[in-house]
Amino acid sequence: MAKEDEIAYIGRLGDIGKKHAMDKPWSDDLRGMYLQEMGGLISLLPSPPASILDIGAGSGWTSCFYALSGYQVTATDIAPEMVELASANAARYNVPLEVVVSDFESLPFENQFDVVIFYDCLHHAEDERLALQSAYRALKPGGICITLEPGSGHASSAVSVQAMKDLGVTERDMPPQLIISAGQAVGFTSAQVFARPVQPLELSSRSMPRGKTVVKLVQRLITRSTPIALRRSQYVVLHKPNT
Repeated sequence: MAKEDEIAYIGRLGDIGKKHAMDKPWSDDLRGMYLQEMGGLISLLPSPPASILDIGAGSGWTSCFYALSGYQVTATDIAPEMVELASANAARYNVPLEVVVSDFESLPFENQFDVVIFYDCLHHAEDERLALQSAYRALKPGGICITLEPGSGHASSAVSVQAMKDLGVTERDMPPQLIISAGQAVGFTSAQVFARPVQPLELSSRSMPRGKTVVKLVQRLITRSTPIALRRSQYVVLHKPNT
């Protein structure tokens, strides 16, 4: 029943939940993190007016960011109510946006887009290979698929467990190593991993750095430059061959 629950998700949140979704990222306590992530993601894109397929776009706030940046954007979501919110957001921001109701495991596109983006949605897939296969098929030769998904431990977190219990949605770990493996299985020939933005780190106005700052810098180095990085949430860029 997971897909039926994904379709019903926004309706179950009620009017307050719909308004929250409509007004993201500004309505969310994590708005600072979302804005950092969007800035990093946009920096990985080719120059506008490249064509983007924004998968699992929800209320379309990410799609509107891309459109405001000059990209040609198509937004998809499995839930018709979400697609309606995306259309409303496009009208609010006065940007052109094509919206399509579609399951991302069976997208109706072939060789159409320069970029396909999974932003915080691939971890809801029942079968990540089918989703990435759909993305591969939708891309033009030489196109790229960008993902930013939660890493190991997400599915067992208290928030995810509660969401699965109350809303019936699928919540899975989706670390870079799993995405790369699935991507290669469906035809992507190479992959890059880029560090996800982190919260600002207090430095020092003194001649010597604070001890806790040094500790945090070492922790960041370890989690970004060792195999641990492939188990955490990072940007993954998958490349479709030119021919």
